[in-house]
Amino acid sequence: MIWVKAFHIIFMVAWFAGLFYLPRLFVNHAMAEEDDVRARLVVMEGKLYRFITPWMLLTIIFGLWLLFDYAWAAYASMWWLHLKLVLVVALVGYHFYCGKLLRALADNRCQHSHLWFRWFNELPVLVLFAVVILAVVKPF
Repeated sequence: MIWVKAFHIIFMVAWFAGLFYLPRLFVNHAMAEEDDVRARLVVMEGKLYRFITPWMLLTIIFGLWLLFDYAWAAYASMWWLHLKLVLVVALVGYHFYCGKLLRALADNRCQHSHLWFRWFNELPVLVLFAVVILAVVKPF
């Protein structure tokens, strides 16, 4: 089971790395004025999104494996686990919303400013803090 936990953490780190960088590309995209720069960013955004999506799926698969193999039986009555799962579902929603933003940016339909994307970029950081604290400290 320790190997499953190790792979879950490895895939989660890879997924978060992409979630930290993708919105930074969106910031640059929103600031870009030249068409060739925007076109290059669309390619980079698309490649990164396709690269991190399998990491998200593997994080979920290994997390569910942990959950069903022992975590639910051990922690089902503890609210930290329920809150962590809610945050993970929200993060999956964030991931797919990034895909929607990517398509809007590629089609020049996105109206968000670079400042909006800078704030948007902070959301996965906050989720990471909360999830790690919940999983390690188990406060309730």
